[in-house]
Amino acid sequence: MGYKILLVDDDSTLRRFVGEFLQNENFEVLSAGSGPEALRLAYREHPHLVVLDVMMPGMDGWEVTVRLREMADVPIILLTGKTTEADKLRGFRLGVDDYMTKPFSFAELTARIQAVLNRAARRAGTAHHVLPVGELSLDLDRREVRRGEQVIALTPTEFRLLEVLAQTPGSAVSEEKLSEAVWGASRSEDSTAVRRYIWLLRQKIEADPSQPRHVITVRGFGYRLDTD
Repeated sequence: MGYKILLVDDDSTLRRFVGEFLQNENFEVLSAGSGPEALRLAYREHPHLVVLDVMMPGMDGWEVTVRLREMADVPIILLTGKTTEADKLRGFRLGVDDYMTKPFSFAELTARIQAVLNRAARRAGTAHHVLPVGELSLDLDRREVRRGEQVIALTPTEFRLLEVLAQTPGSAVSEEKLSEAVWGASRSEDSTAVRRYIWLLRQKIEADPSQPRHVITVRGFGYRLDTD
């Protein structure tokens, strides 16, 4: 078998047909009929890519996307019957890699899966955009933070916060903008969530988290990244 694909849809017939097609294309297919089941499989099996339906009862695809992004930086292709630009933009803001509307051809889905996997492989294999942050280096292509030769293990959410701050080093970014960039405009995370993840980030990248040198609080507004 080749790459491991997690297929998530509450339609068991669609899962079966798509799964059989992908297996014939030499993919290993994991199947989940609900959001919670998908998260359990993703945590246990570490798929290379997730094909995810948006409209599912209970935990929908938007929520699953957010949870996956907190767990791992796995590529995601969304499947949905919605064709509005707003829905597509919502998906891309949450960090999905591609978007297909139903009905779709299995051949096109396979081609898009391969294209996303190829892009992910290129990102993993080359590093071009490295930002120095004091004694740290922030590699935006590999999505790694290093202190010298040591890789600092950040969760995707922690890295995304650092990445947003790094886009405008030295400039203050509001808590609202950080929340929207990490969790999307449609999910209402209060400032407590941002502060909690900033605290976790500081524990990993700051020499003294109680007196941070890099992720600086701008009182009453948000945070800034100092790169000196």
